[in-house]
Amino acid sequence: MADIIDLTLLTDVRRYLQKLLDARGLTYFLQKEGHRLFQIEPAKIELVIRTALRSRAPGLPKPPEQAVEHCRKEIRRELIRRVANAMLQTGL
Repeated sequence: MADIIDLTLLTDVRRYLQKLLDARGLTYFLQKEGHRLFQIEPAKIELVIRTALRSRAPGLPKPPEQAVEHCRKEIRRELIRRVANAMLQTGL
């Protein structure tokens, strides 16, 4: 079965993710407490998704759950890439 990707939603999600990264930094998306040193907080990912969904034009239909899940994965991948890059720059 083919994946369903809503390009408009994905563009909005990336834009809001970048805005939050610029405003609050990468550490905003990381859990402050826990067993892992750099664990991404799922609630912050959901915040980006909800913001992008609320900003959609009223005439657009609700995106399929597969498209929303794809956006979640894309956000996680981007955050993991940025955390790994930051770790390499600091020498961890």
